[in-house]
Amino acid sequence: MIETAFTPIASLTGGVLIGIASTLLMLTLGRVMGATGVLAGLFQPASSDDFAWRAALLAGMVSGPALVWLISGDMPAVEVPISTVALIVGGLIVGVGVTYGSGCTSGHGVCGMARLSPRSIVATVTFMIFTGLTVYLVRHVFGG
Repeated sequence: MIETAFTPIASLTGGVLIGIASTLLMLTLGRVMGATGVLAGLFQPASSDDFAWRAALLAGMVSGPALVWLISGDMPAVEVPISTVALIVGGLIVGVGVTYGSGCTSGHGVCGMARLSPRSIVATVTFMIFTGLTVYLVRHVFGG
């Protein structure tokens, strides 16, 4: 059975940092911090300045575990309790959803909700419904 870890301090800290980062990006550059949009724009930047902020943001996202290691001496534990095939299928489904939904959970759920965007509110409610359904099916129907 998949165990759900309850980590309120780490989760709150991460949420606050994401909120601060997305607010600063909106205030300084007028850009939404949607991870998939940032990544997609890295491969087709509008200018060298556009590439620079995207690269810096992604470098910050990737370097987080190194910072934890430097501070604590331990790498953060990463446990993936599903198969590689399930990860690939899930990634493809998310990729399709991001394309048709014009954004991801960070763009819609963090930034769009904060701006009270109706499209983002509908997208986030849809994400949450399907997340709940997926967890129920995996844990109780398919016995994951």
